[in-house]
Amino acid sequence: MNANNEMLLQGKRILLIIGGGIAAYKSLDLIRRLRERGAAVRVVMTRAAQEFITPLSAGAIAGGQTYVDLFDSRTEFDLGHIRLARDTDLIVMAPATADLMAKMAGGHADDLASTVLLATDKPVLIAPAMNPSMWSHPATQRNLAQLVADGVAVVGPNTGEMAEQGEAGTGRMAEPLEIVAAVEIRLAAQHETAGLLLGRRVLVTAGPTHEPIDPVRYIANRSSGKQGFAIARAATAAGASVILVSGPVALIDPPGVTVIRVESAREMLAEVERALPVDVAIFAGAVADWRVAEPGAHKLKKGASGAPKLALVENPDILSTVAHSKSKRPRLVIGFAAETEHVIENARAKLDRKGCDWIVANDVSPSTGIMGGDRNSVHLITHEGVESWPDAAKQNVADMLVARIVAALAAAAK
Repeated sequence: MNANNEMLLQGKRILLIIGGGIAAYKSLDLIRRLRERGAAVRVVMTRAAQEFITPLSAGAIAGGQTYVDLFDSRTEFDLGHIRLARDTDLIVMAPATADLMAKMAGGHADDLASTVLLATDKPVLIAPAMNPSMWSHPATQRNLAQLVADGVAVVGPNTGEMAEQGEAGTGRMAEPLEIVAAVEIRLAAQHETAGLLLGRRVLVTAGPTHEPIDPVRYIANRSSGKQGFAIARAATAAGASVILVSGPVALIDPPGVTVIRVESAREMLAEVERALPVDVAIFAGAVADWRVAEPGAHKLKKGASGAPKLALVENPDILSTVAHSKSKRPRLVIGFAAETEHVIENARAKLDRKGCDWIVANDVSPSTGIMGGDRNSVHLITHEGVESWPDAAKQNVADMLVARIVAALAAAAK
């Protein structure tokens, strides 16, 4: 984790319930990932979970006692299971076995884990993990449907090879970083913007585009996609239905977001136009301005004649295309301006030239560390003026932007 990264979960209290499955070993890494983001983690382990990892291991990483027994005289003198159920911001069950899901769906309470789940009034996130046949069984699917109807959030399961030799399919527990992302989404839902974009459709672009030179090489830029993905998470937390069109990035799909992966600018434009109409379009993607007119069919070789001459043509302007649409222009169109000099002046010119409503501008000079980094320092340029926001984590910038979007839509509706 980048030492400069804002601790998005700082001060949050997470109760992690570890079920009895081979994926329990991943929960140790999950504890570490949550704590390095500032969360305080308490751990409850089922009897079956202790067959795979020890309470000592979990407690050592969590930095506290691991709770394993409903009738523990050290904690139950003051109804310890009720305190565990209530003294938290979020309960995470990972791995969530078929047995634990069945108990939770049926309201059973015959051990510490199931009793805590029945007694809590806090949000719950589960990460199912089981054999593919167990996952697809009608009983499990009925239990899953009941839990979702009860408001339980779900991350995973993923598809792939299982622990059992020769077994593959859907049932692998989500990776720890995927679960962390889902935790952030679930907790962000309690933010002041929670539900305020309910019923709205939001389109976000993110990442670079790759424009082929030949089958091996391409024109690209250093965009990581982190800011666009953060905006998608924030809009989802506010209740919006979010479509994220992303260029090639090494980021996990945000839970609850429809993610469409593309390579080139023309592919991105096609997917953006397919996603319309939307209420809000946010173009955080760093689209390559040019592409090679005729990419080589085979790898270009060095030769005596020197470097090949590459004829470049301009790529479609996605922001301008959508902002100037006669029939499908969103109510609010927001562009990004990545500059290395005269940031505000260039952003103001872009605002007028592109026909959008807002521009989020930043200085991406190498010395800033913004492009590819975890933090951002932006100026919000509107037709009314300029707001310079303080340096912050990209997720915090996304939260502030979504809060402004909520306010703008509410004002327009009056």
